[in-house]
Amino acid sequence: MPKAKGKNRRHKYSYNVNRKRLYRSARRRAAPRIACSHIRHAWDPSKSVAQNLAEMGLAEDPNKAVPIPKKKLLGMEVESDGREQGKKIVRKPYVVNEMEYEASLPEKKSNTLSRDLIDYVRYMIQNHGENYKEMARDEKNYYQDTPKQIKRKINVYKNFYPEEYKDFIASLKQEKMDVQ
Repeated sequence: MPKAKGKNRRHKYSYNVNRKRLYRSARRRAAPRIACSHIRHAWDPSKSVAQNLAEMGLAEDPNKAVPIPKKKLLGMEVESDGREQGKKIVRKPYVVNEMEYEASLPEKKSNTLSRDLIDYVRYMIQNHGENYKEMARDEKNYYQDTPKQIKRKINVYKNFYPEEYKDFIASLKQEKMDVQ
């Protein structure tokens, strides 16, 4: 089969294309992406990053904000330079206050298990109790979990839903009492 025309030809460099113009928009200094909404609202684009952070009372460089004290090797005494850092004026203290308040709020638990995993664990406990080897040989063990993997899944279920697990175990005991 013959080759397509022009495929083997050397590509020529076109000298008259202005490549600076192509990359100019990418090289422009873009405003920093800020994840925290409090900082985003207080940000002044006409000022530098260091100035903005200093006005909010935030540190630009954590190593300079909280320096590690130099210690002598023998005496373990802290050296002091004798110079004191100039105090910075915090013009926007509400930013730090709002961030501290938001950090102090209790975190919502987002731990959930899939409905399939919950049904699987309940089925295994209902039919086999605490016998993990028997669970591993069960026909509903589609993923061929080992006894340790099944035990781990049951422990995860116990940790995520402790009340539900206790109610489930109590209902199983009640069923056994009714059968006898």
